[in-house]
Amino acid sequence: MTTSAYYLAAPITSFRSPWAREYFETLLAPPPATVYGALLSAVGEPNRLVHQGTELAIGLLSQPTRVRIFRTLWRVKDPRVPLGHGENRRPDFQELLVDVRLVIHIRTGADSHQPPLVDRLRSAVAQPASVERWGALALGESSHLVDELRPLRAAEVHLPVRWLVQDDRGSLALPVWVDHVGSAGTKFAQCKLAEGTAGNPPENAWFRIGRD
Repeated sequence: MTTSAYYLAAPITSFRSPWAREYFETLLAPPPATVYGALLSAVGEPNRLVHQGTELAIGLLSQPTRVRIFRTLWRVKDPRVPLGHGENRRPDFQELLVDVRLVIHIRTGADSHQPPLVDRLRSAVAQPASVERWGALALGESSHLVDELRPLRAAEVHLPVRWLVQDDRGSLALPVWVDHVGSAGTKFAQCKLAEGTAGNPPENAWFRIGRD
């Protein structure tokens, strides 16, 4: 099974809680579904169904700072009014995370597409000019740009990391797959953070991405 490891850094991002309404609070760890979306964007793949079965292990190399901003948010109060106008916009608070640095391990898993995402990502990082996509690479919202995405270096494999691991008694409920039409098909995993090293994700840190 093909496996690769990457370092990803985003100066500012937000992982909006699925239960947030007026106050846009952020989750304190990146959901596997969000990281998968960023990797699809990195290879220029618009169809998230293509690489279902891919497996990811995600670790936090940094201790992000949580901050709060006041901004204009869009919402649908009146379907007769365009988005961002009148009742469909209002100022509100949003939480952000500052200095997010991740280690991401990716392996083929049950990804049957040829080439699989792990191979496409390796090629995209080696030759970024070969990738066609819309907009810049982001983690979370489209304005939360990724500062760096590169292979994990040999000197970094022993760095301390907090792995996102699956644990039925964990305090973090994170989406692994998001149903964008309603929510019936959204899959969550109960998780916690566990200490480890960047080059060695534990087996319960691996998340299989997909609807099934």
